Amino acid sequence: MFETEFDRQVATLVAKGYPDMLNLTETDFRKYVEPLKEKAAALATGGREATEGYAPFVLVVKSEWVDCGRAIQLVERQQKAGFSVMDDEDLRRFQPIAGIELPAGMVYLLFDIDTGRQTLNVTPNDALPRLLEQGRSPLTVEEGIALITHFPDLLRKNNGFSLLGSRCGDRRVTALWISQGKPKLGWCWAGNPHTWLGSASCQGRIGIG
Repeated sequence: MFETEFDRQVATLVAKGYPDMLNLTETDFRKYVEPLKEKAAALATGGREATEGYAPFVLVVKSEWVDCGRAIQLVERQQKAGFSVMDDEDLRRFQPIAGIELPAGMVYLLFDIDTGRQTLNVTPNDALPRLLEQGRSPLTVEEGIALITHFPDLLRKNNGFSLLGSRCGDRRVTALWISQGKPKLGWCWAGNPHTWLGSASCQGRIGIG
């Protein structure tokens, strides 16, 4: 099951043109990510599959290789493309917070991902320590985009999610939600709760090396 899901995600990235953006041929891209396939299979904890609010793993292309502004435009949910209300310069200011170390390389695995239904109507400021106490890690901007690239239906009208793993030094937190039927990348204040906005998290990250 995990091998099949891995192949599906690789095919999704190929179809969206990620190899070209990484300056790789399709063949070289597939060879590059192949070591992650065995690692994805090893994550089979009870054979749990993607369900509402949950994904077992996703392939993440780091934003230093494909910027977030471009990546969100490649997301498609119900035949509608994603968009951002933030410009590329602003998005680049959002970097991983202390305690998050992204694996080396262009692509890595994010695993055991939850969109944060239990943190709906909880401010990002209050949600972060709760997630850390549970031994979980908040998602970065590129990880949130990767999640809905591979599982667009996890983004729901009543469950968008904040991406607490990336900050730029002010009071804003980036978030993904549905606006006019389209996946939207925007921001909210870290101290404001929203009944429709949770805080996404993962169990960890695994690199190729």
